[in-house]
Amino acid sequence: MQSASGTLRTGSRQCEGNALTRRVRVCSRSRPAATARPSSSSSRRRGRPVCAAATAEHKTEAPGLSLMKWLKDNGAPQDKVELRTLEVQAAGRPLDVTVAAQPLAAGDVALSVPEKLVVTLDRIFESEGLAEMLTAGKLSELACLALYMMYEKKVGKEGFWHQYIKELDRQRARGVQAVESPLLWSDEELTDLLQGSPVVAAVRARLAGIEKEYNELDGVWFMAGSLFNKYPFDIPTEAFPFVRFKQAFAAVQASIVHLQGVALARRFALVPLGPPLLSYSSTAKATFKYNPENKCVELVVDRDYQPGEPLYAWCGPQPNSRLLLNYGIVDESNPYDKLPLVVTLPANDPLYKVKRGILQEENLSTLQTFDMKRGQPLPPLLLPYLRLAFATTHEQLDKVVFSEGAAAFDPQLEQIAACHLAAHLNERMAGYKHPLWRDLEILEDPEASPRQKVAARLTKIEKSILQGCLDAVGTCAPCLDAANSPKTSLAVKFSG
Repeated sequence: MQSASGTLRTGSRQCEGNALTRRVRVCSRSRPAATARPSSSSSRRRGRPVCAAATAEHKTEAPGLSLMKWLKDNGAPQDKVELRTLEVQAAGRPLDVTVAAQPLAAGDVALSVPEKLVVTLDRIFESEGLAEMLTAGKLSELACLALYMMYEKKVGKEGFWHQYIKELDRQRARGVQAVESPLLWSDEELTDLLQGSPVVAAVRARLAGIEKEYNELDGVWFMAGSLFNKYPFDIPTEAFPFVRFKQAFAAVQASIVHLQGVALARRFALVPLGPPLLSYSSTAKATFKYNPENKCVELVVDRDYQPGEPLYAWCGPQPNSRLLLNYGIVDESNPYDKLPLVVTLPANDPLYKVKRGILQEENLSTLQTFDMKRGQPLPPLLLPYLRLAFATTHEQLDKVVFSEGAAAFDPQLEQIAACHLAAHLNERMAGYKHPLWRDLEILEDPEASPRQKVAARLTKIEKSILQGCLDAVGTCAPCLDAANSPKTSLAVKFSG
């Protein structure tokens, strides 16, 4: 495997893959295997990626062909799709993408992989009950799958899953935008590129959770004898340092498919030719599904494709913050994008109990999170909530109406609420490293790295959402002069 951005790694090599979230199962009774260190000749081939216009001679050297051959040899030839190897100049290495091999029409089954070639927990542990017990008590599905694939890579070249793991190694946990999950960025790079974004705290929290799971691995090792008796290696924390487990976790996370209509122990699946080789989209309607009749995981396309076009699958209703964290991508057309705005009422407010009672009747809380969205930056109930939060008399409380578009009833109260909200939004805008115009410059800069571009894409969207909310607040209460605005003793807290 390769260094800090690899994922499933043995020796000095690391493996990283890219994927979303979902599972099916490893229906292979054959003993799977880990990825061995590539030979010098295969390393040289990796340095010569094949572009779309590559000759047939070069295509025979493409590493992706070995994965296609492996699928064919195991009874799953893929006639409608192929792997296209592209050189991403800014990334400095090739990127493999699943594309249409022939014209496809909406409704066609483009990809069909039998369950014996799909990795899921129920087959890993040879017991659905054990799989659910482990994931419910100690480890997430992703952690169990990561550990399994690490041992499979350690098995070596003869292992069943060698060709699949080799392809994940080649991808190095990169999404279709040639970027790894921020879990694999250095803390300095994370802070520098995403300063001001809530993603920074989310990445650090996820890393803390991964480390906690790493410390539970040895217990799972001893409980899951049906799996680990196959591997004559050391217990997990002795076989793999934390940095390798983190890399493996990121690769599995970037490669996961979330199957619908299956048992819990089969929900998360690793599907050959699926992510990270196949692209995720927030607007696509195609999803991976398990077909019980032919016992395959299938992708039915939702639109027409021409040969050579990359295939897309729906990533679920995830905001871009999660897409970047999970798969290293940011989708600028994402209709599910949002930023949190948290409002906390002070407990020392003389009217705190009365306000809490009113909020409970509206199914709201004294610590309430609102979602600022791209199409609706000012959450519908935010202003009514702030009118109640900053109210100082029972008369004001009696006039608060919790409905979208409820009219202001006290100009002074309205300005207090608007000024405090605007101050918070401006503070968040100032927390970013640079203004919105600089993000646009980075996106147009041919010298910018993929990480710089994906970070600029995310922060541009976040700043646009904040500015949209700020503009909406100014429309509701245009006299926003913080220095001369009415004062209040209530310490209503804003956070994000």
